[in-house]
Amino acid sequence: MIEDLFDLEQVTSQKSVIHSLDARVKIIVCCAAIVALVAVPYSPVVYTVSAVFFLLFLLLWALSKISPLIYFRRLLLALPFGFMLCGFQIFFKNRYYTDYHSLLELPLGIHIYYESVEFASILLVKFLVCYSFIVLLSSTSSLQDLLEAAGRLKVPPELILALGMMIRYLFVFGIIYRKVTDALKTRLFDPFDHRLPYRYRIVNMGYMMGSMFIRSLEQGERTYASMLCRGYGRDSYIFIKEKPLLRSDLIFLGLCLILIILVPLLCWYDPFSLIYRVEVLPSSVQGL
Repeated sequence: MIEDLFDLEQVTSQKSVIHSLDARVKIIVCCAAIVALVAVPYSPVVYTVSAVFFLLFLLLWALSKISPLIYFRRLLLALPFGFMLCGFQIFFKNRYYTDYHSLLELPLGIHIYYESVEFASILLVKFLVCYSFIVLLSSTSSLQDLLEAAGRLKVPPELILALGMMIRYLFVFGIIYRKVTDALKTRLFDPFDHRLPYRYRIVNMGYMMGSMFIRSLEQGERTYASMLCRGYGRDSYIFIKEKPLLRSDLIFLGLCLILIILVPLLCWYDPFSLIYRVEVLPSSVQGL
């Protein structure tokens, strides 16, 4: 897990069209896509909107020049949670449907309804597409860039300060964890080696966790002392330099927002049926 954290930052340092975009633009596009998809009512229209949004994601991922294996690896981390979240929905009724038709009857009076299966599939599709945009954002923008972009988007400075310290010391503790695990490897200790006695493995893992806790506590005390020496107080905040958006950033943002806004509207309100109604109405009025 710690190694994945360092690999995540290595992926964000690549060169591509998407990597070169301002992090504010990517945050706005990602949030807009998630909000637009979540706002679509639970109906079969979600499948069409999700398909278009996923095609947009695939286009952006192709432009980022990142290996598809990285996406699938991160998708597999969230799939168990997604299936667990949606799997239970097939056994319950929800407020989005009025009529229910039994699809399968299980022992103990448990029913699986067709409408519940449809609702679970819609929920799963929304989850996968939204998570895909989050993976795209985290794979093309470093944590420091996201922090600065959040500050330029006028996120409260208290939250920015807390997030900045968290990001900084995630990697510090990651380095401490590497040192501890390397020390155990030099002693030929492997917690997953079943040839070693179970009690011996548990005791050494306890020593490792205790060492991690003590080192983290000492690091926190040293950090707090250094912050006080530098004048840290209640009114302290992280200084983030203002940075104007480039023309390419604005063009990309405008095109993506137009697509994200128009697709749900066109799918929900069928323009052809509206045109037909407008054409038919005058003739019917004339007949009267």
